[in-house]
Amino acid sequence: MGRRPRGPGSPRGPGPPRPGPGLPPLLLMLALAAHGGCAAPAPRAEDLSLGVEWLSKFGYLPPADPATGQLQTQEELSKAITAMQQFGGLETTGILDEATLALMKTPRCSLPDLPLGAQSRRRRQTPLPTKWSKRNLSWRVRTFPRDSPLGRDTVRALMYYALKVWSDITPLNFHEVAGNMADIQIDFSKADHNDGYPFDGPGGTVAHAFFPGDHHTAGDTHFDDDEAWTFRSSDAHGMDLFAVAVHEFGHAIGLSHVAAPSSIMQPYYQGPVGDPLRYGLPYEDRVRVWQLYGVRESVSPTAQLDTPEPEEPPLLPEPPNNRSSTPPQKDVPHRCTAHFDAVAQIRGEAFFFKGKYFWRLTRDRHLVSLQPAQMHRFWRGLPLHLDSVDAVYERTSDHKIVFFKGDRYWVFKDNNVEEGYPRPVSDFSLPPGGIDAVFSWAHNDRTYFFKDQLYWRYDDHTRRMDPGYPAQGPLWRGVPSVLDDAMRWSDGASYFFRGQEYWKVLDGELEAAPGYPQSTARDWLVCGEQLADAEDVGPGPQGRSGAQDGLAVCSCTSDAHRSALPPLLLLPPLLWGLWTSVSSTAS
Repeated sequence: MGRRPRGPGSPRGPGPPRPGPGLPPLLLMLALAAHGGCAAPAPRAEDLSLGVEWLSKFGYLPPADPATGQLQTQEELSKAITAMQQFGGLETTGILDEATLALMKTPRCSLPDLPLGAQSRRRRQTPLPTKWSKRNLSWRVRTFPRDSPLGRDTVRALMYYALKVWSDITPLNFHEVAGNMADIQIDFSKADHNDGYPFDGPGGTVAHAFFPGDHHTAGDTHFDDDEAWTFRSSDAHGMDLFAVAVHEFGHAIGLSHVAAPSSIMQPYYQGPVGDPLRYGLPYEDRVRVWQLYGVRESVSPTAQLDTPEPEEPPLLPEPPNNRSSTPPQKDVPHRCTAHFDAVAQIRGEAFFFKGKYFWRLTRDRHLVSLQPAQMHRFWRGLPLHLDSVDAVYERTSDHKIVFFKGDRYWVFKDNNVEEGYPRPVSDFSLPPGGIDAVFSWAHNDRTYFFKDQLYWRYDDHTRRMDPGYPAQGPLWRGVPSVLDDAMRWSDGASYFFRGQEYWKVLDGELEAAPGYPQSTARDWLVCGEQLADAEDVGPGPQGRSGAQDGLAVCSCTSDAHRSALPPLLLLPPLLWGLWTSVSSTAS
């Protein structure tokens, strides 16, 4: 479930060592059979070959060197087997007995149990563990399992919760990104996947991850796509993805294997660990990660985090049915006729805000639901009486989400407000009266605020306004001087919204792309031309489908039927409360 360190001088960084060449089976049989004497039957030749290759692969035995004729001695083999048995909690016999061979065939992580060469330098000081020098780490699922009952949103949610296990108790913060520059790149691959360390099919090694460091693969995590990945499944032959991911991400932040049987960092697959919403790390793992990064301010090191696991997982809200016959509330806006108050990209997804509600689109621009969700029920900490927002954006410096309304603003970490908010917009050196729009331009990593025909340029990293502002807009030719909303998108372009239209500006360009403006309702909100142009369309009927609008709506509940994953975890991690909000709009 994690990668093994590579040899010195390797450009790839820490990862699993290549299996060394095993001794000829005949020599092994002679050596180990002699050790066992008459009291133990001699292992089969294939078991002996497997044993030596396994011991070399996982750090217990240095590979043999047939070129120099240096072969392992009987004593070295016996010591290696004894060390493996001690680490695995077996009776230490020093021979390849049935229990030892069975453990060697147990699915496990690719990372070695002992540092390479540890057996030959026992008296030397072991090297210090590597760790991340920064505290805000980005992640991305680059490739997904191809033949799995787990849908993409399910996989992303499980990755989120597996990382959250570690960030809940340390100062580390993990955020999902859409681009190729993520600190932790996650892949599902088969056999030889071009990193020099092929997977071995079902069973065997099931995943590997790189330790932190200066190499370009630091933190990257690979799962064997030949495994039957499951979640909350009764299939005893499947691999619980959440359990393996928690283990692998432990390696990705710098933890090695331990022999403690209760530790999540034990190398062998132990089965599911429980519900992601309730799982807490064993004490041994908490202490080790605190030694690397310290304790999160909100965590007491002496608190007893281990609580009995409930017999049944907690009840989670059911997803809404787009064909519900419940009449909509009168104040619910219709997505196809709304002039939006704010538009923002958050965690790689688009959010369209109107009044007290919002719609969400996935990074593939699929509308999650035809119905909007209630804003204050999702972002806990927004005042209940807040009837709209002026602007919203995700800060590039720490990936926190900032909401503006009038002379005040709020800062959220995920969907929880930070202490001390709201605060005045004068913190940004902005004048009283609020703003119309805000977005971060990828071209120069600056944040732009818009009010009437003026704009300001702000550095989120230094928290200072650039000199010489405000300036007269527009900065981009062809874009309206007065804006409703603006955002940058995962395609690298910036999008500007006014009324029911939007303009696209390619990365680095200073004018709108040809062919714009275009219809916001049609291109973003799954509306046919006849609806986008209508003037007297009230709140949309709950029974309207994407096909009726002329376009397709993301089938956001289909994974629930395939994977039996509770709907809460089907959603991308940031939006784990969205369905509760949506359901409440009709009540």
